[in-house]
Amino acid sequence: MVRSDALIAIVEDDDEIRRLVAGLLVQEGFAVAPAAGGADLDALLARETPDLVILDLMLPGEDGLSICRRLRARSALPILMLTAKGDAIDRVVGLELGADDYLVKPFEPRELVARVRAVLRRTRGMPEAAASRRYAFEGFVVDLDARQLETSDGAPVPLTSAEFDLLACFVQRPRRVLSRDQLLDWTRGRDAEPFDRTIDMTISRLRRKIDQAAPGTTLITTVRNTGYLFVAPVKQLT
Repeated sequence: MVRSDALIAIVEDDDEIRRLVAGLLVQEGFAVAPAAGGADLDALLARETPDLVILDLMLPGEDGLSICRRLRARSALPILMLTAKGDAIDRVVGLELGADDYLVKPFEPRELVARVRAVLRRTRGMPEAAASRRYAFEGFVVDLDARQLETSDGAPVPLTSAEFDLLACFVQRPRRVLSRDQLLDWTRGRDAEPFDRTIDMTISRLRRKIDQAAPGTTLITTVRNTGYLFVAPVKQLT
């Protein structure tokens, strides 16, 4: 369960948005520490360590991607990135740099609070050292760094780069409905086109290969008019 007094740093240069986010989180029982940019955040980090950083992408001076890169170079501090609607490639870069999640502005207040709680649940108690990127699920083991999928008895399951990228998205966000737009952002970025159906085709191929390796295994289900859900429980291996 997420501790209600968790300290959330809000790095946002827009005074109105910063006050709005702070007010929402305070109402939910969180402590907040506002910062207008990277310098303010650095001053905060010199005094204390927040439980999570809400980081705006577009900041004057040092931008959110640069701040995210700096934070990841020295700690595993959880980061929720706020992005504008048209910043698909920057969202992908942010996730590759180590952001734990992102939320597109304008956002629903309830979704912001839900994302904060979800990130805190996932990251609570994580050590500062880099976490393992090997995961086990339903008779499979995937190594995200080696980009390998194997059955639990060591038989390799060959995947294309696109298929592996999709699987990586799912195992890092199990039991959470992911929209096609999110999957496109995370796997293709600016190469994605409106109404792009490659996600559906790639998922179909991924399902087929998983079924060939372990007949009858259902890992990815379709959520009508919403997206896809990875239904299997996932265990991070040490």
